[in-house]
Amino acid sequence: MHAREEFEEPDPTGPPTRGRPPLVRELLLVAGLFLVYKLGRQLASGHTVQAYRNGREVWDLERALHLPGEGGVQSALLHGDLLVQIANTYYAAVHFPATAAFLIWLYLRRPGHYVWARRALAAVTAAALVLHLVYPLAPPRLLPATGLADTARLFGPSVYGPPEADQLSNQFAAMPSLHFGWALMAAIGLIAVTRTAWRWLWLLHPLVTLLVIVGTANHFWLDALAAAALLGLALAVVRRPRPVPVPGIVRPRRPERRRVLVGAGR
Repeated sequence: MHAREEFEEPDPTGPPTRGRPPLVRELLLVAGLFLVYKLGRQLASGHTVQAYRNGREVWDLERALHLPGEGGVQSALLHGDLLVQIANTYYAAVHFPATAAFLIWLYLRRPGHYVWARRALAAVTAAALVLHLVYPLAPPRLLPATGLADTARLFGPSVYGPPEADQLSNQFAAMPSLHFGWALMAAIGLIAVTRTAWRWLWLLHPLVTLLVIVGTANHFWLDALAAAALLGLALAVVRRPRPVPVPGIVRPRRPERRRVLVGAGR
């Protein structure tokens, strides 16, 4: 008898199973998302008094919850000028390029997962903008009560000017931290689409990002926790693509071994 044959499902992290979205449309969508992000930050500006009050409340809540102090991370960075400058550069220069590189790689190599990741990032960003509007929050570097230094201003490089004169960004949009939320999504996405045992090292990106945003006093611990919670909700709503079986790829099934009774035929 010939061994039976069955269709073999392709590697879920192998060649893409869905068509690549039109490039022009994707560029327009990403550009539109960026413009909405910038517009939302501008709309949220001007709430100085409320932002400082919320900042003090978050600081007190972290102490009530016995969370580790952000000052411990900053003290480790301040052991050397070079280390703190590297952290400031990471905060200023890695956020957008790393996320863009992640989306471009998915678009070229895993189109189905690209749509999934883009939708999750868009959902997190939209939810973050709403929180920035309803809950403006001053970062710990602007709150004297925290005792934390503005490392970017002291050691450089810095992407922010004085809050009252900054027309390019909203410095009172600390919660949630999109730096951490986007970094965590990039790590989750790359882990989901690769099979190598080294893929878990992608978690170093959000881990380093967390230490950087806290150590430079740009965010509270709770800002990162809020971003992680929003990302979890987004991933629960946005369905991850499933692999589609490809007809024509077959493999023979191993023939079943017959059990031989001991002493049979004697």
